[in-house]
Amino acid sequence: METARKIMKALEAAGYEVYIVGGAVRDIVRGSQPVDIDLTTSAIPEEIVAISARQGWRAITVGAAFGVVIIVAGDHNYEVATFRSERYGTDSHRPETVELGVSLAEDLARRDFTINAMAMGTDGRIIDLFGGQEDLAAGIIRTVGNPHERFAEDGLRMFRAARFAARLGFNLESGTMAAISANLGRVSGLSVERVRTEIEKTLIADFSSQGFGVLLKTGLLGAKCQAKEQGKAYAVPILPELEHLSGLPQNPKYHLYDAWRHTLATVELIPPEAVLRWSALLHDVAKGWPGVRTMNREGQPSDPGHDKAGAKAAAAILARLRVERQMVERVEWLIRNHLVFPEAERKAVLRWLKRLAGDFKNCSQFNAALVQLFTLHQADRLAGHTQSDMAGLKAVREIASEILLEVPFFPAQLRLSGQEIAAKIGGGPGVGRFQQNLLERIQAGRLNNTHAALTAALDARVRRMFIKQQECF
Repeated sequence: METARKIMKALEAAGYEVYIVGGAVRDIVRGSQPVDIDLTTSAIPEEIVAISARQGWRAITVGAAFGVVIIVAGDHNYEVATFRSERYGTDSHRPETVELGVSLAEDLARRDFTINAMAMGTDGRIIDLFGGQEDLAAGIIRTVGNPHERFAEDGLRMFRAARFAARLGFNLESGTMAAISANLGRVSGLSVERVRTEIEKTLIADFSSQGFGVLLKTGLLGAKCQAKEQGKAYAVPILPELEHLSGLPQNPKYHLYDAWRHTLATVELIPPEAVLRWSALLHDVAKGWPGVRTMNREGQPSDPGHDKAGAKAAAAILARLRVERQMVERVEWLIRNHLVFPEAERKAVLRWLKRLAGDFKNCSQFNAALVQLFTLHQADRLAGHTQSDMAGLKAVREIASEILLEVPFFPAQLRLSGQEIAAKIGGGPGVGRFQQNLLERIQAGRLNNTHAALTAALDARVRRMFIKQQECF
């Protein structure tokens, strides 16, 4: 904050107006520490750059057409933008024309929501022309001016409304909410990358269920954005697969909530990491599908196989939204394995771990995935299950931890190196087969994972090979 004030004073000393603006002011008014501090000023980019040079700060012109300069001072970057007004055209996100040199009032009027349209001077005075402080106090997200105009200008603002609801735990003002549904057509021109970024920010926020409630009620989940390949644009569904979960009944013997409420509860019970939150959001996506939904003997709904069907669907959804491949693969694995856990008995847990380990290349990947799997399963159980059995889950986790410390699942964990094996039986695929044999024998309790025991097993293998060679002559 101190460095930001220095930048402001340098601009003021040169005769320009300058204010902290946007989210930083919102956070300051709320009594929280702002993460990023953006400034707005009457100075044009060339003047901002010149003032920065005199102060010894590095200045990067990142958006000359938009009047934006990044000042690198201390350990932080500060976005300094010239007062501007904007006029939108056919593009769903970017303005068609930008006019620099307008007043502060005109600059604030172009912003999305009242809570983001406040400014603060060097003296700490808050300039609030649109009732942002009142809306903050009331916990309301409201557009600056006519909501239809704001969303027609920039379709991404509709997703930002959901994101702010998720971040702050606020409700959308009724007119703002209604205007989103009326302007869904504007979504079609948004890039899938921008939409996914907003959804992911909503997903990892503290009040994600609030944000996803907005996405569902307004129809944004069922809307389509666009992707481009080789210069050609095509429509991309956002998350229509989630819509049917709202009101979808579950067996009351095991579930307190419908599938949608259970899903959102699972999301909020899991740490705010993207891979975990995506897994929680999509873990029950296949419930209620034809071929999955059945009725049991008591006439209650059941969804056998929704874990496998959901994993496949989740992979397709995330690939469509252009989520990075490694995350897609991990989310698919977590959903595929989230449902069935072993009994709290060593042999059962060992069999379970052996099966899961086959999906990984090394111990580090496997251990990290297991932590995530236990985390997802726990959140799933706590999110409205009538029989959560946390004691049983804790017992399985403890047994698994003990096994992982004692039993190897990957060749690198053997106390005998591949080089030592190859030196005696030769290189090639035979080394890997012998390592797998050793792993299976150790896991079965027939062999100890010590260098002496494994060396003895290797020597025995060499002797058998020699005998077979002799029998061939």
